[in-house]
Amino acid sequence: MVVEGCTKCIKYMLFFFNFIFWLAGGVILGVALWLRHDPKTSSLLELEFDGAHAPSTFYISVHILIAVGAVMMVVGFLGCYGAIQESQCLLGTFFACLVILFACEVAAGIWGFMHKDTVSKEMINFYDSVYDKAMTDTIVDKDKANAAAAVLKVFHETLNCCGKGQASTFLTQLADKFGVTDLCPSSGTTTSCHSRIQVLFSDKIYLIGIAALVVAVIMIFEMIFSMVLCCGIRNSPVY
Repeated sequence: MVVEGCTKCIKYMLFFFNFIFWLAGGVILGVALWLRHDPKTSSLLELEFDGAHAPSTFYISVHILIAVGAVMMVVGFLGCYGAIQESQCLLGTFFACLVILFACEVAAGIWGFMHKDTVSKEMINFYDSVYDKAMTDTIVDKDKANAAAAVLKVFHETLNCCGKGQASTFLTQLADKFGVTDLCPSSGTTTSCHSRIQVLFSDKIYLIGIAALVVAVIMIFEMIFSMVLCCGIRNSPVY
């Protein structure tokens, strides 16, 4: 190999960080696929009522995460190979890819922070519209009420909740007790669906944020090491 001394140490450190970066890409890809196929989120986000679908904002974020994980694995492999081969071309390409990925991650992080409550708010609005429709149509139109009730039942059984708040939960349980409706889960929970939805999606958003922060720190070290190694290769008398 052409590099010696401290540059050689940096070469192996870059290889190590690239391997971690490659593993992180695999983890992000795995987490994104889990978020995409998680039974709780899937059963809620695939709901449809009266021509309206559940909000797809969360799935858009997850699909972006899947793409990022796959790209990270490719870039990580490129960095590992470039470090071992001591190729200025590969290391330069690797650095350029990292800069682009880092810029995209920062932009996505800013957007995600500004819209961190959007997914839960959209899902709550969808739930409220179905709930109001179900309660209204129970008196007016039984057929439509049954369609809305089926969607609500998925919400209630999946999240183990009932109603929009304490008052609506009490009224819904009372209507179930008198046989007017059959909406609340059999467990008899009094937990509001609003709080359950917020907890479900907020937890997943924070999980994505933590993963992105860890990856950003690794990327900063990799950019530094790749440039130092590239300069070391260029200045090496053997090269």
